[in-house]
Formats: sequence, C-alpha cells, structure tokens
Amino acid sequence: MNERLKGIIENIGLPRLLIASFLLLLFIIAPFVGVRVDTSINDVIARFAMNGILVLSLFPMIKSGCGLNFGLQLGVIAGLLGAVISLEMKVTGFAGFVLAIIISIVFAIIFGYLYGLLLNKVKGEEMVVATYVGFSAVSFMSIMWLLLPFKNPDMIWAYGGEGLRTTISTEGYWHHILNDFLSFQIGSHITIPTGALLFFALLCLIVWAFFRTKAGTAMEAVGSNPDYARSCGIDVDRVRIQSVIFSTIIAALGILVYQQSFGFIQLYNAPLMMAFPAIAAILLGGASVTKVKMWNVLLGALLFQGILTMTPSVINNLIKSDMSETIRIIISNGMIVYALTRRMKVRS
Repeated sequence: MNERLKGIIENIGLPRLLIASFLLLLFIIAPFVGVRVDTSINDVIARFAMNGILVLSLFPMIKSGCGLNFGLQLGVIAGLLGAVISLEMKVTGFAGFVLAIIISIVFAIIFGYLYGLLLNKVKGEEMVVATYVGFSAVSFMSIMWLLLPFKNPDMIWAYGGEGLRTTISTEGYWHHILNDFLSFQIGSHITIPTGALLFFALLCLIVWAFFRTKAGTAMEAVGSNPDYARSCGIDVDRVRIQSVIFSTIIAALGILVYQQSFGFIQLYNAPLMMAFPAIAAILLGGASVTKVKMWNVLLGALLFQGILTMTPSVINNLIKSDMSETIRIIISNGMIVYALTRRMKVRS
C-alpha cells in the first residue's frame, strides 16, 4: 500500500499535490472568513484567461531544448509595441485589436530571430543569458518609451506633451474585446470570458497541431537529442531559432490578451518580472526544463492563478495582514528553484 501511494505521489508530483490541496483548503475556508466562493471562482477564471497564453509561450522553447524562456520580456515588448502603435493610429474595436496583433507579430519575428541567434551562441547557458537579455530589453525600452514620437493625447504625458505614460487605458479602443465576445453569466457573480478562453484554446490547438507536423517533430527531435537530429539532416540551429520566434510570437499575443482583459497597457518596468510567474506556472503544471506537455500548461496556469487569486482574500482576512505578495514570491521562485535542482540532480 505504501509503495502504491508513493507511486501515485510521484506520478502526480509532490509540489502539484501540495498546491492543489492548499488551493482546495482555501476554497473550503473562504466562506468562514467572509470571502464569496463564487466571486473567487470568477476571478480565477478571468486570471486564467488573462495569463494562460503567456504560460503557453514557453512550450516551443522547452520542446526545442532551449530551456525555460527567461527572456519572455522580448515577446511582451513586441506586444506592447503593437498595442501602442495601434492606439496611436486610433483604430478602435476588433479592427484595432487585430491591427495590434499584426504589428506585434512583425516585431516578435524580428526580436525572436535576433534572440534565437544569440541563444545559438550560448548553448547550454540559455537560461542565464536569457535572463539578462530580458532585463536589458526592458531597461532599453524604458528609454525608448520616452523618445519614440507618439502623439496620441490618450498615451503621452500631459505636462510635457511627449513620452508615453506609465499606464495607458484601453478604454474606448479594445477594452474587453475578447472577454465580452460570447460571454455569459453563471449566477450573479460568475462571468465566463468566452472570447478570451476560445482564443487561448485556439492557440493551444495550433501549438498542439504544429508539433504533429514534420517541422514540429524536427523541433522535438532537436530538443530530445540534437546529435541524432543533426545526423538525420536537421539544421539544429535553424530549428532552435524557429522555436524562439514561435515562443516570442505567442508571448506577444499573450500580453495583448492580458491588456484587453486588464484594461491597461503597462510600460517601463512593468514587464521586468513577467517571465517568472509564467515559468513558475508551467513548472507547477508538471513540466521540466527539458520536457513539457499541453496539460502542463493548462493545469499549471489554473493552479498558479488559483493560488494567486485565493491567497490574498482568504489569508489576509484570516490573519488580518497582507501576505499575498510574499506568498506569490515564495511560490514563483520556489517552483523555479525546484525545477532547476531536479535538473541538476538528473545530470549528476
């Protein structure tokens, strides 16, 4: 019986089991500390739809052996550029959101290609280098947001007449353009953001289908055994660059979905730490540095956002103190450390 229990725990994964149990406990405690369960469920669903695509963006690079994408900020910056250019052109509604997507994809291809070239130069150290690439890109764009010649009064600083604001509202442009599409109510407090969930599902389907094509199989082969892939005539460096571009494009789309749901475009240092929650989520879902499946993305995003949603309301009401940020940091960084130490253990 002990061996069977041990096998179940190993299959599920101790971290996922503990987090899922903790999340269930939070839902059980919630009514007793004055927190509405239906409102909490609504928040979990909304955050899952907002953040899921950013978690999905890690999938291609893990598959190709490039590791966890600590340079996710490059994709985010591509999405931010698409968003602010769309607003600068004053295109509203669905057309404005589609325009932002098209522009973001163009920037994501450029950034992803250059990023991929760099990662090919530092094979084996991708995650370390990617971290500094992401941080450097955010710092560089903090300067560019002030210098780029945007003129839309809804975006620039009022007192100087130039430079983009730290936070720009999408109200009047494409706020909730996906969330409100085919949305419906369950009860009085649960709203299902159907459009955002469908968009997330569509991207998951595209990624899943891609890895069943010849190109996707080649990418997976490069990640599993680059020497064998090379012997089969696969251009390893080219495939790795393709995976980085793919990942950067998905990240750019992810931040656009996040912005239309959140209602604001956040610039300057806002993207600085965005890679860490996404990485923690996919690791929490059961992925590793070298292996990932689609259910890891879905489960990880759901569990991670569930914890981040329930912890502030329940724990704060319970102990009368704000511990939400502390717990978020512990979970995010703890899961990353756990994955990296597992990797080191396997190699030794």
